[in-house]
Amino acid sequence: MTTATIQKMTAKEVTNKILNNEDLFILDVRNESDFNDWKIEGQSVHVINIPYFDLLDDVNPALEQIPEDTAVLVVCAKEGSSKMVAEQLAESGKSNVYYLENGMKSWSEYLEPVKVANLSSGGELYQFVRIGKGCLSYMVLSNGEAAIIDSNRMIDQYEAFMKEKGVKLTHTIDTHLHADHISGGRALAQKYGAKYHLPPKDATEVTFEYEKLEEGKDILVGNEAIVVHPIYSPGHTIGSTSFLIDNKYLLTGDILFVESIGRPDLAGLAEDWVSDLRETLYSRYKNLSENLIVLPAHFGKITELGKGGLVSGRLGDLYRENPGLNIHSEDEFRKTVTENLPPQPNAYQEIRQTNMGKMNPNEEEQREMEIGPNRCAVHDK
Repeated sequence: MTTATIQKMTAKEVTNKILNNEDLFILDVRNESDFNDWKIEGQSVHVINIPYFDLLDDVNPALEQIPEDTAVLVVCAKEGSSKMVAEQLAESGKSNVYYLENGMKSWSEYLEPVKVANLSSGGELYQFVRIGKGCLSYMVLSNGEAAIIDSNRMIDQYEAFMKEKGVKLTHTIDTHLHADHISGGRALAQKYGAKYHLPPKDATEVTFEYEKLEEGKDILVGNEAIVVHPIYSPGHTIGSTSFLIDNKYLLTGDILFVESIGRPDLAGLAEDWVSDLRETLYSRYKNLSENLIVLPAHFGKITELGKGGLVSGRLGDLYRENPGLNIHSEDEFRKTVTENLPPQPNAYQEIRQTNMGKMNPNEEEQREMEIGPNRCAVHDK
Protein backbone atom coordinates (compact mmCIF):
# COMPACT_ATOMS: atom_id res chain seq x y z
CA MET A 1 0.00 0.00 0.00
CA THR A 2 1.31 3.45 -0.90
CA THR A 3 2.14 5.64 2.10
CA ALA A 4 -0.02 8.75 1.94
CA THR A 5 2.05 11.90 1.58
CA ILE A 6 0.02 15.06 1.72
CA GLN A 7 0.88 18.63 2.65
CA LYS A 8 -1.14 21.46 4.08
CA MET A 9 -1.47 24.84 2.39
CA THR A 10 -2.34 27.93 4.41
CA ALA A 11 -4.81 30.62 3.42
CA LYS A 12 -1.85 33.00 3.10
CA GLU A 13 -0.12 30.66 0.65
CA VAL A 14 -3.29 30.29 -1.41
CA THR A 15 -3.73 34.07 -1.42
CA ASN A 16 -0.17 34.61 -2.62
CA LYS A 17 -0.68 32.11 -5.45
CA ILE A 18 -3.79 33.97 -6.57
CA LEU A 19 -2.16 37.40 -6.33
CA ASN A 20 0.88 36.14 -8.25
CA ASN A 21 -1.43 34.64 -10.88
CA GLU A 22 -0.03 31.13 -10.34
CA ASP A 23 -1.96 28.11 -11.61
CA LEU A 24 -4.00 26.43 -8.87
CA PHE A 25 -6.23 23.36 -9.26
CA ILE A 26 -8.81 22.97 -6.47
CA LEU A 27 -11.04 20.04 -5.58
CA ASP A 28 -13.81 21.44 -3.36
CA VAL A 29 -15.57 18.64 -1.44
CA ARG A 30 -18.31 20.70 0.22
CA ASN A 31 -21.92 20.12 -0.75
CA GLU A 32 -23.08 21.64 -4.01
CA SER A 33 -25.20 24.43 -2.51
CA ASP A 34 -22.36 25.72 -0.31
CA PHE A 35 -19.97 25.55 -3.27
CA ASN A 36 -22.33 27.45 -5.56
CA ASP A 37 -22.83 30.13 -2.90
CA TRP A 38 -19.15 30.77 -2.25
CA LYS A 39 -15.82 29.36 -3.42
CA ILE A 40 -12.16 30.20 -3.93
CA GLU A 41 -11.71 32.13 -7.17
CA GLY A 42 -8.81 33.60 -9.12
CA GLN A 43 -7.78 34.31 -12.68
CA SER A 44 -5.55 31.21 -12.76
CA VAL A 45 -7.70 29.06 -10.48
CA HIS A 46 -9.46 25.98 -11.83
CA VAL A 47 -11.95 24.52 -9.37
CA ILE A 48 -14.19 21.46 -9.46
CA ASN A 49 -16.81 20.39 -6.94
CA ILE A 50 -17.36 16.77 -5.92
CA PRO A 51 -19.09 16.42 -2.53
CA TYR A 52 -17.21 14.47 0.13
CA PHE A 53 -19.92 11.83 0.46
CA ASP A 54 -19.55 11.00 -3.24
CA LEU A 55 -15.88 10.17 -2.65
CA LEU A 56 -16.12 8.10 0.53
CA ASP A 57 -15.88 4.74 -1.22
CA ASP A 58 -14.01 5.70 -4.37
CA VAL A 59 -11.88 8.74 -5.29
CA ASN A 60 -11.68 7.77 -8.97
CA PRO A 61 -14.37 10.32 -9.95
CA ALA A 62 -11.95 12.98 -8.68
CA LEU A 63 -8.83 11.41 -10.17
CA GLU A 64 -10.51 11.32 -13.57
CA GLN A 65 -10.95 15.12 -13.50
CA ILE A 66 -7.56 16.10 -12.06
CA PRO A 67 -4.81 16.50 -14.69
CA GLU A 68 -2.13 13.86 -14.11
CA ASP A 69 0.87 16.12 -13.58
CA THR A 70 -0.99 18.89 -11.73
CA ALA A 71 -0.85 19.59 -8.01
CA VAL A 72 -4.27 19.61 -6.37
CA LEU A 73 -5.57 21.49 -3.33
CA VAL A 74 -8.49 19.81 -1.57
CA VAL A 75 -10.87 22.17 0.21
CA CYS A 76 -13.75 21.70 2.65
CA ALA A 77 -15.48 23.78 5.32
CA LYS A 78 -13.20 23.18 8.32
CA GLU A 79 -10.38 20.83 7.17
CA GLY A 80 -11.34 17.31 8.25
CA SER A 81 -13.08 16.10 5.08
CA SER A 82 -10.47 17.62 2.76
CA LYS A 83 -7.66 15.99 4.70
CA MET A 84 -9.30 12.58 4.40
CA VAL A 85 -9.91 12.98 0.66
CA ALA A 86 -6.33 14.23 0.18
CA GLU A 87 -5.04 11.11 1.94
CA GLN A 88 -7.17 8.87 -0.31
CA LEU A 89 -5.85 10.64 -3.41
CA ALA A 90 -2.27 10.17 -2.25
CA GLU A 91 -2.87 6.49 -1.43
CA SER A 92 -4.23 6.06 -4.95
CA GLY A 93 -0.91 7.25 -6.34
CA LYS A 94 -1.63 10.95 -6.87
CA SER A 95 1.39 13.15 -6.08
CA ASN A 96 1.49 16.81 -5.03
CA VAL A 97 -1.70 16.65 -2.97
CA TYR A 98 -2.49 19.46 -0.53
CA TYR A 99 -5.37 20.33 1.78
CA LEU A 100 -6.39 23.81 2.95
CA GLU A 101 -5.43 24.27 6.58
CA ASN A 102 -8.59 24.98 8.63
CA GLY A 103 -10.67 24.91 5.44
CA MET A 104 -12.90 27.70 4.18
CA LYS A 105 -13.03 29.00 7.74
CA SER A 106 -9.42 30.15 7.39
CA TRP A 107 -10.06 31.39 3.85
CA SER A 108 -12.87 33.59 5.13
CA GLU A 109 -10.74 35.10 7.89
CA TYR A 110 -7.32 35.73 6.34
CA LEU A 111 -6.22 39.36 5.82
CA GLU A 112 -3.48 40.25 3.33
CA PRO A 113 -1.84 43.64 4.03
CA VAL A 114 -1.14 45.57 0.82
CA LYS A 115 0.71 48.87 0.83
CA VAL A 116 -1.25 51.63 -0.87
CA ALA A 117 1.29 54.45 -0.65
CA ASN A 118 3.74 56.52 1.29
CA LEU A 119 1.93 59.65 2.43
CA SER A 120 3.28 63.15 1.91
CA SER A 121 3.82 63.77 5.63
CA GLY A 122 6.02 60.69 5.95
CA GLY A 123 3.34 58.22 6.98
CA GLU A 124 2.01 55.12 5.24
CA LEU A 125 -1.37 53.82 4.11
CA TYR A 126 -2.17 50.09 3.95
CA GLN A 127 -5.17 48.19 2.66
CA PHE A 128 -6.03 44.85 4.31
CA VAL A 129 -7.62 42.53 1.75
CA ARG A 130 -9.92 39.89 3.18
CA ILE A 131 -9.81 37.94 -0.05
CA GLY A 132 -12.20 35.17 0.99
CA LYS A 133 -14.91 37.59 2.07
CA GLY A 134 -14.35 40.63 -0.13
CA CYS A 135 -13.90 42.99 2.83
CA LEU A 136 -11.32 45.80 2.70
CA SER A 137 -10.00 47.66 5.72
CA TYR A 138 -7.31 50.29 6.09
CA MET A 139 -4.50 51.36 8.40
CA VAL A 140 -2.94 54.81 8.49
CA LEU A 141 0.51 54.97 10.13
CA SER A 142 2.34 58.14 11.17
CA ASN A 143 4.99 58.95 13.78
CA GLY A 144 4.39 55.85 15.87
CA GLU A 145 0.58 56.07 15.78
CA ALA A 146 -2.03 54.10 13.86
CA ALA A 147 -5.68 54.44 12.87
CA ILE A 148 -7.73 51.52 11.49
CA ILE A 149 -10.74 52.08 9.27
CA ASP A 150 -13.50 49.47 8.77
CA SER A 151 -11.74 46.82 10.86
CA ASN A 152 -12.75 43.17 10.64
CA ARG A 153 -13.30 41.13 13.82
CA MET A 154 -9.97 39.22 13.45
CA ILE A 155 -8.12 41.83 15.47
CA ASP A 156 -5.04 39.64 16.08
CA GLN A 157 -3.91 40.18 12.49
CA TYR A 158 -3.98 43.97 12.88
CA GLU A 159 -2.20 43.62 16.23
CA ALA A 160 0.61 41.58 14.69
CA PHE A 161 1.03 44.17 11.93
CA MET A 162 1.11 47.08 14.39
CA LYS A 163 3.66 45.23 16.51
CA GLU A 164 5.82 44.67 13.44
CA LYS A 165 5.57 48.37 12.58
CA GLY A 166 6.13 49.51 16.17
CA VAL A 167 3.04 51.74 16.32
CA LYS A 168 0.37 52.50 18.91
CA LEU A 169 -3.32 52.41 18.02
CA THR A 170 -5.01 55.76 18.65
CA HIS A 171 -8.19 55.61 16.53
CA THR A 172 -10.56 53.04 15.07
CA ILE A 173 -13.20 54.20 12.61
CA ASP A 174 -16.18 52.62 10.87
CA THR A 175 -17.50 54.38 7.76
CA HIS A 176 -20.96 53.05 8.62
CA LEU A 177 -22.77 50.42 10.69
CA HIS A 178 -21.75 47.24 8.86
CA ALA A 179 -24.29 44.56 7.93
CA ASP A 180 -22.12 41.89 6.29
CA HIS A 181 -19.31 41.52 8.81
CA ILE A 182 -18.70 42.08 12.50
CA SER A 183 -16.55 45.13 13.17
CA GLY A 184 -13.42 44.81 15.27
CA GLY A 185 -13.22 48.55 15.77
CA ARG A 186 -14.81 48.70 19.21
CA ALA A 187 -12.85 45.69 20.52
CA LEU A 188 -9.56 47.17 19.32
CA ALA A 189 -10.37 50.58 20.79
CA GLN A 190 -11.26 49.07 24.17
CA LYS A 191 -8.13 46.91 24.26
CA TYR A 192 -5.72 49.73 23.43
CA GLY A 193 -7.49 52.74 24.90
CA ALA A 194 -8.08 54.20 21.44
CA LYS A 195 -11.05 56.28 20.31
CA TYR A 196 -13.78 54.47 18.36
CA HIS A 197 -15.58 56.64 15.79
CA LEU A 198 -19.01 56.06 14.22
CA PRO A 199 -21.41 58.21 12.17
CA PRO A 200 -24.05 59.39 14.70
CA LYS A 201 -26.97 58.77 12.31
CA ASP A 202 -25.98 55.08 12.17
CA ALA A 203 -25.47 54.91 15.93
CA THR A 204 -28.91 55.83 17.27
CA GLU A 205 -29.38 52.34 18.75
CA VAL A 206 -25.84 51.48 19.87
CA THR A 207 -25.34 50.51 23.50
CA PHE A 208 -21.83 51.93 23.99
CA GLU A 209 -19.91 55.19 24.03
CA TYR A 210 -18.31 56.38 20.80
CA GLU A 211 -16.83 59.45 19.11
CA LYS A 212 -19.11 61.11 16.57
CA LEU A 213 -17.88 61.35 12.99
CA GLU A 214 -18.71 64.86 11.86
CA GLU A 215 -17.79 66.73 8.72
CA GLY A 216 -14.97 69.17 9.39
CA LYS A 217 -13.89 67.34 12.54
CA ASP A 218 -10.52 66.01 11.45
CA ILE A 219 -8.95 62.90 12.95
CA LEU A 220 -5.23 63.31 13.48
CA VAL A 221 -2.82 60.37 13.35
CA GLY A 222 0.71 61.08 14.52
CA ASN A 223 2.44 64.38 15.13
CA GLU A 224 2.72 65.18 11.45
CA ALA A 225 -1.03 65.59 11.18
CA ILE A 226 -2.04 63.12 8.53
CA VAL A 227 -5.59 64.37 8.19
CA VAL A 228 -8.64 62.22 7.57
CA HIS A 229 -11.63 64.31 6.45
CA PRO A 230 -15.12 62.90 6.98
CA ILE A 231 -17.41 63.71 4.05
CA TYR A 232 -21.07 63.05 4.78
CA SER A 233 -22.24 60.68 2.03
CA PRO A 234 -25.50 58.89 2.82
CA GLY A 235 -26.99 56.13 0.68
CA HIS A 236 -25.82 52.68 1.75
CA THR A 237 -26.83 53.64 5.29
CA ILE A 238 -28.22 56.96 6.42
CA GLY A 239 -24.95 57.81 8.16
CA SER A 240 -22.43 56.48 5.62
CA THR A 241 -19.32 58.63 5.74
CA SER A 242 -16.37 58.88 3.33
CA PHE A 243 -12.83 60.03 4.05
CA LEU A 244 -10.10 61.91 2.26
CA ILE A 245 -6.58 60.94 3.19
CA ASP A 246 -3.63 63.08 2.12
CA ASN A 247 -5.91 64.82 -0.41
CA LYS A 248 -5.27 61.86 -2.74
CA TYR A 249 -7.26 58.91 -1.44
CA LEU A 250 -11.05 58.72 -1.14
CA LEU A 251 -12.23 55.97 1.21
CA THR A 252 -15.81 55.36 0.10
CA GLY A 253 -16.98 52.69 2.53
CA ASP A 254 -19.84 50.78 0.91
CA ILE A 255 -21.10 53.70 -1.16
CA LEU A 256 -18.92 53.19 -4.23
CA PHE A 257 -16.91 50.15 -5.35
CA VAL A 258 -14.55 49.74 -8.29
CA GLU A 259 -17.04 47.90 -10.51
CA SER A 260 -20.36 48.55 -8.73
CA ILE A 261 -22.22 50.74 -6.23
CA GLY A 262 -23.58 50.12 -2.74
CA ARG A 263 -27.03 48.71 -2.11
CA PRO A 264 -29.43 50.78 0.02
CA ASP A 265 -31.66 47.99 1.39
CA LEU A 266 -29.80 46.45 4.33
CA ALA A 267 -31.72 48.42 6.95
CA GLY A 268 -35.07 47.89 5.23
CA LEU A 269 -35.19 51.46 3.93
CA ALA A 270 -34.24 51.08 0.27
CA GLU A 271 -37.02 53.29 -1.08
CA ASP A 272 -36.22 56.00 1.46
CA TRP A 273 -32.47 56.04 0.78
CA VAL A 274 -32.37 55.78 -3.02
CA SER A 275 -32.38 59.54 -3.51
CA ASP A 276 -29.59 59.93 -0.93
CA LEU A 277 -27.50 57.32 -2.73
CA ARG A 278 -27.99 59.03 -6.09
CA GLU A 279 -27.20 62.45 -4.61
CA THR A 280 -23.93 61.15 -3.16
CA LEU A 281 -22.82 59.33 -6.31
CA TYR A 282 -24.03 61.79 -8.93
CA SER A 283 -23.45 65.08 -7.11
CA ARG A 284 -21.25 64.96 -3.97
CA TYR A 285 -18.61 62.66 -5.45
CA LYS A 286 -18.95 64.25 -8.87
CA ASN A 287 -17.77 67.55 -7.40
CA LEU A 288 -14.55 65.99 -6.11
CA SER A 289 -11.30 65.81 -8.07
CA GLU A 290 -11.41 63.07 -10.69
CA ASN A 291 -7.77 62.29 -9.81
CA LEU A 292 -8.69 60.97 -6.36
CA ILE A 293 -7.97 57.28 -5.87
CA VAL A 294 -11.07 55.44 -4.67
CA LEU A 295 -10.46 52.89 -1.91
CA PRO A 296 -13.71 51.02 -1.11
CA ALA A 297 -14.65 48.87 1.88
CA HIS A 298 -15.45 45.84 -0.30
CA PHE A 299 -14.87 44.21 -3.64
CA GLY A 300 -17.32 41.86 -5.33
CA LYS A 301 -15.25 40.15 -8.00
CA ILE A 302 -11.70 38.84 -8.12
CA THR A 303 -11.17 40.96 -11.26
CA GLU A 304 -11.24 44.06 -9.04
CA LEU A 305 -7.89 43.09 -7.48
CA GLY A 306 -5.03 44.97 -9.10
CA LYS A 307 -1.27 44.73 -8.77
CA GLY A 308 -0.24 43.04 -5.53
CA GLY A 309 -3.90 42.59 -4.61
CA LEU A 310 -4.69 46.31 -4.22
CA VAL A 311 -8.33 47.21 -4.88
CA SER A 312 -8.54 50.80 -6.11
CA GLY A 313 -9.62 52.99 -9.00
CA ARG A 314 -9.22 56.58 -10.16
CA LEU A 315 -12.50 58.44 -9.57
CA GLY A 316 -12.60 59.88 -13.08
CA ASP A 317 -12.11 56.41 -14.59
CA LEU A 318 -14.92 55.01 -12.44
CA TYR A 319 -17.29 57.68 -13.76
CA ARG A 320 -16.55 56.43 -17.26
CA GLU A 321 -16.49 52.67 -16.61
CA ASN A 322 -18.58 51.82 -13.53
CA PRO A 323 -22.14 50.86 -14.62
CA GLY A 324 -23.65 52.24 -11.41
CA LEU A 325 -22.33 55.72 -12.20
CA ASN A 326 -23.84 55.75 -15.68
CA ILE A 327 -27.57 55.36 -15.06
CA HIS A 328 -28.79 58.71 -16.32
CA SER A 329 -32.51 58.23 -15.72
CA GLU A 330 -33.53 58.74 -12.10
CA ASP A 331 -36.37 56.23 -12.50
CA GLU A 332 -34.00 53.65 -13.97
CA PHE A 333 -31.55 54.25 -11.12
CA ARG A 334 -34.30 53.71 -8.54
CA LYS A 335 -35.33 50.50 -10.27
CA THR A 336 -31.73 49.25 -10.46
CA VAL A 337 -30.97 49.71 -6.77
CA THR A 338 -34.29 48.44 -5.40
CA GLU A 339 -35.19 45.53 -7.69
CA ASN A 340 -33.44 42.29 -8.67
CA LEU A 341 -30.77 42.69 -6.01
CA PRO A 342 -28.57 39.74 -5.03
CA PRO A 343 -29.49 37.88 -1.82
CA GLN A 344 -28.86 39.84 1.35
CA PRO A 345 -25.76 38.96 3.38
CA ASN A 346 -25.90 35.93 5.63
CA ALA A 347 -27.36 36.79 9.08
CA TYR A 348 -27.15 40.49 8.26
CA GLN A 349 -29.74 41.49 10.86
CA GLU A 350 -27.84 39.64 13.60
CA ILE A 351 -24.58 41.20 12.40
CA ARG A 352 -26.12 44.68 12.62
CA GLN A 353 -27.39 43.90 16.14
CA THR A 354 -23.91 42.70 17.13
CA ASN A 355 -22.31 45.86 15.76
CA MET A 356 -24.82 47.89 17.79
CA GLY A 357 -23.76 46.06 20.95
CA LYS A 358 -27.21 44.47 21.38
CA MET A 359 -25.94 40.93 20.81
CA ASN A 360 -22.76 39.31 22.12
CA PRO A 361 -22.24 36.07 20.16
CA ASN A 362 -19.23 33.91 20.97
CA GLU A 363 -16.38 33.44 18.50
CA GLU A 364 -17.85 30.39 16.78
CA GLU A 365 -21.26 32.05 16.47
CA GLN A 366 -19.63 35.12 14.95
CA ARG A 367 -17.79 32.93 12.46
CA GLU A 368 -21.00 31.19 11.41
CA MET A 369 -22.80 34.53 11.04
CA GLU A 370 -20.17 35.74 8.58
CA ILE A 371 -19.70 32.62 6.46
CA GLY A 372 -20.23 33.22 2.76
CA PRO A 373 -19.55 36.07 0.33
CA ASN A 374 -20.23 39.73 0.97
CA ARG A 375 -23.29 41.05 -0.84
CA CYS A 376 -23.03 44.79 -0.32
CA ALA A 377 -23.15 45.82 -3.97
CA VAL A 378 -25.95 46.35 -6.48
CA HIS A 379 -24.19 44.81 -9.47
CA ASP A 380 -22.49 41.81 -7.82
CA LYS A 381 -23.94 38.49 -9.01
